[in-house]
Amino acid sequence: MDEKTEYWYSTDRDALLKRLRRVEGQVRGIQRMVDEDEYCIDILTQISAANKALRAVALHLLEGHLGHCVADATAAGGETAEAKVKEATEAIGRLMKS
Repeated sequence: MDEKTEYWYSTDRDALLKRLRRVEGQVRGIQRMVDEDEYCIDILTQISAANKALRAVALHLLEGHLGHCVADATAAGGETAEAKVKEATEAIGRLMKS
């Protein structure tokens, strides 16, 4: 049987899930607004708020990843360190595009 890997954010899981549930509620609210033919600008404002909330979650995860996973790998050195830095750089690139 495979053991489940525990990541650094396990200690923040409740806070992260709370934030994600809030985003989920925002998206459902946006769906309702579209369904009820709300004013376009009001819908766009809510989309902007949901995007901002998701970016905040992403930045929190990225900060933790850099502070724990990447820092631990660079302390160990070698190919693992290079791979973790490359992985983080690619993740940052994807976040910048979104």
